[in-house]
Amino acid sequence: MTATPQAITSRDNPLLKRLRLLAHDSSAYRKLGQVWLEGDHLCRALLARGQRPVTAVFTESFWPQAPHDLRDAADHVVTLPDALMAGISGLESPAGVGFVWRLPDAGSVQAGMTTVVLDRLQDAGNVGSILRSAGAFGFHQVLAVKGTAALWSPKVVRAGMGAHFGLRLVEGLAPADVAALGVPVIVTSSHRGHWLHQARLPWPCAWVLGHEGQGVSPALEALATHAVRIAQPGGEESLNVAAAAAICLHASGASQAASGPGGGGQTL
Repeated sequence: MTATPQAITSRDNPLLKRLRLLAHDSSAYRKLGQVWLEGDHLCRALLARGQRPVTAVFTESFWPQAPHDLRDAADHVVTLPDALMAGISGLESPAGVGFVWRLPDAGSVQAGMTTVVLDRLQDAGNVGSILRSAGAFGFHQVLAVKGTAALWSPKVVRAGMGAHFGLRLVEGLAPADVAALGVPVIVTSSHRGHWLHQARLPWPCAWVLGHEGQGVSPALEALATHAVRIAQPGGEESLNVAAAAAICLHASGASQAASGPGGGGQTL
């Protein structure tokens, strides 16, 4: 049954103040324990994972035509004048719907799980893109070492396009936490290691993806059990970290798929 929406018309409403903070402050989710999901795609991605938002927010113009699955998504529903939604929005073209979702407990590092480790990556677009690749290619856990862009910041959430909801995300870690994974750790290198296209990759494993300019830190590189190189016949000096991640994670996922159900991992 669709809840009767609460009409909010004042920009000073406490809910709107909270939404503006969540939409524009990259660390607000840590203080409030909530995240703002704006737009049809992110909202539906949340619902597809069996999750329910705390609050569903609609513009006055979109509410009359909103699909029932969005209308019925939350017990608390509010409508706003379009101008107020524009004042909240982090998008160039404000959406007609957004959800407030309570974040799950971060939890701790899960040993033995297929994992991607982000080592001080700074660019929100890169981080979000890597989360999408992780989800697409069968990785279930993403660990962010201290200094990495906030995983639930508005820009990373938008770039992740819903991948967040299918991943175990843990932030603020030290290299010692990665050592507790108990799976082979793979790093990429431009000058050493096996060629990726020739390597037999272990599964489960943990791929470490390093800072855009500095690469993988010495502390994490020391934990690596394997190093691989990506062939670049075109001669470019290096690949964008998100592009390199997609290539490497696909190689791992394809290797596991080729081994068949119960086939276990392969080794370099």
